Amino acid sequence: MSGPCVIGVLVSGSGTNLENIALRVEEGFIPGRIAIVISDVEEAYGLVRARRMGLEAVFIDPRSFPDRSSYDRELIRMLAERGVDLVVLAGYMKLVGPEFVSAFRERIMNIHPALLPSFPGTSGVADALAYGVKVTGVTVHFVDEGLDTGPIILQEAVPVLPGDDEETLHQRIHEVEYRLYPEAIRAFCEGRLRIVGRRVEILE
Repeated sequence: MSGPCVIGVLVSGSGTNLENIALRVEEGFIPGRIAIVISDVEEAYGLVRARRMGLEAVFIDPRSFPDRSSYDRELIRMLAERGVDLVVLAGYMKLVGPEFVSAFRERIMNIHPALLPSFPGTSGVADALAYGVKVTGVTVHFVDEGLDTGPIILQEAVPVLPGDDEETLHQRIHEVEYRLYPEAIRAFCEGRLRIVGRRVEILE
């Protein structure tokens, strides 16, 4: 890509991954800039974090659109207007629709608190604990039309320790997320990711 990588971030919650990514952009670790942060939740603290960091932060109310497709088209319009190269989902709790995926094919990234394909969905940490696994982890993947089914970019294991509850396990998972997500975004922005079938090759 010519010029800096332009990033758009979608959030629904507290925005800790967003803040971490923005800091890595500021430091120059990620060779790009965040053009806009969009949330589907008006009170999402991620919007507060974004504004504090001087980023454009916008709430788009899904209820003000007649259907999901109309909402997705507005997202597409806002991101495209700003020349977004990569859409980063940072705790975005809405499943993106097929029209959105089509508009940004192989340019939407998500992070999941489990080793996919195990424990997809919104309760990956709780599901891993309930299942009794000894190891869970973090997955960064491209987004396709399925639920956490896109090609995997990076994964790292996180041990489940005796006495772990959701809070303690999530804390250790977050530490890995804060390192892994910027690495994946950096590789994309440097043009070092190549998708071959279901495999993502990371070029040196």
